[in-house]
Amino acid sequence: MLAGLVVIVLVVASVGYVELDRHIQTFSGRGISRHRPPPTVAGQNILLIGSDTRAGADSSLGGKGEKVGRSDTTLLVHVYQGGRRAVAVSIPRDSLVDIPRCALPDGKWSAPQHNVMFNAAFSVGQTTAGNPACTVNTVEKLTGMRVDHTIVVDFKGFAAMTRIVGGVPVCMPNDVYQDDLDPNRQTQGRLVFHKGVQEVSGRRALDYVRLRHGVGDGSDIGRMRRQQAFLGSVVAKVRKEGVTPLHILPLAKAATKYLTVDPGLGSARKLLSFVLSLRHMSESNIVFLTAPWRYDGPRVALVHPDVDRLWAALKNDQPVTPGSQKTAKKPTVRQRLATVSDPVTVLDAGGSGASRSAAAQQAARQAAHLLRQARVHVQVSTGGLRAAHTVVEYGPGQRAQALALATAFVDARTHATSHPGLRVVPGSRHGLQPLGSVAKGPSVKLPKSVTRDARSAATGPCQGISYGAGSTP
Repeated sequence: MLAGLVVIVLVVASVGYVELDRHIQTFSGRGISRHRPPPTVAGQNILLIGSDTRAGADSSLGGKGEKVGRSDTTLLVHVYQGGRRAVAVSIPRDSLVDIPRCALPDGKWSAPQHNVMFNAAFSVGQTTAGNPACTVNTVEKLTGMRVDHTIVVDFKGFAAMTRIVGGVPVCMPNDVYQDDLDPNRQTQGRLVFHKGVQEVSGRRALDYVRLRHGVGDGSDIGRMRRQQAFLGSVVAKVRKEGVTPLHILPLAKAATKYLTVDPGLGSARKLLSFVLSLRHMSESNIVFLTAPWRYDGPRVALVHPDVDRLWAALKNDQPVTPGSQKTAKKPTVRQRLATVSDPVTVLDAGGSGASRSAAAQQAARQAAHLLRQARVHVQVSTGGLRAAHTVVEYGPGQRAQALALATAFVDARTHATSHPGLRVVPGSRHGLQPLGSVAKGPSVKLPKSVTRDARSAATGPCQGISYGAGSTP
């Protein structure tokens, strides 16, 4: 394998990084908020955005429509520590979320938006290229996780890369005709997709992943499931063909020509290095799922606290599906504490006045000292009820940080409150974990709404590809 990778690098180098770099497109990082979640400690997070702009060459593929860049598909991919497993979470485009301030083309910043459709973030500024930085800001606000890299692909790029792959097996639960692709068509038209398995590439692949009408209940949820199945088939096809110069070089050329990436991936060398870092993943270890949701009128609401637990698990580099392999390397306590960005109050629960417990005071001082060594902002105060075990109390939206704090204490418990803030109450059986030790904090208990519709890249193309009427098991 190592010899093969050396050959790949030499082949790409012979073509010339300069030639590939000439085509690669990046978006400005200026629009990414300064108020971001802490850097990712374990693994990395990649945001994949599918743009459905009708500008330029995309108009012949996307059909009539506005030229403003819109996000048709968005997946947040968490690559686990060691690079051997990944979970790709589809965020429904109609989800009602809060969009923070985002940079506009004239250099000004937009006003925050509350309870609006998720895909509106990509359109802030109304440009043909879209606003990837605004989508990054929105995802980071929604999840509490740092987005390490962002990749945007448009219609022409998607079609080109599926042609290079050489056709992808997909499945339809029923026959689909031209009028299903265009609801305004007056006649049924010709058969576009037949029921069952078939291979698609180029324009037909694009039609497949964009199709909503004529399959299932015509919802975006059903379309997302077919998109997940399609991406799984792409992964399986590429792995079957092998990571060789013959297959990698055309994809590398297409990637630099058609993708728009964040500045951190803004060279052929960086992009190739990133792709090769994922080469050890098997199809069964690449899992697709959808953020827990429910209908809210014509829109979609994300289900809390289910979705919050999903984000907390991924931030903790925790497997989210039964049977997942353990991570190759667990983060240390110091690394987990590095994700705690909010101030922490350590409570001396030893009573008041002359009756104050010396043991409780000492436990509070020791806890504060340990957290300060990890550069956590700490203050010590009196109060709280002392229990046998150390308790980490947390307010709304602070669960992930509380779980990180709990790794610093022996057998700690976490407790949710309605009041914002992070508080640590050392227990009578108080014990500290060394900062360099492997973090062993409590794992997040995930509800079935997170995992029940999960599929891996090894799942057959006909399994679970729709939603509603006409769905398949």
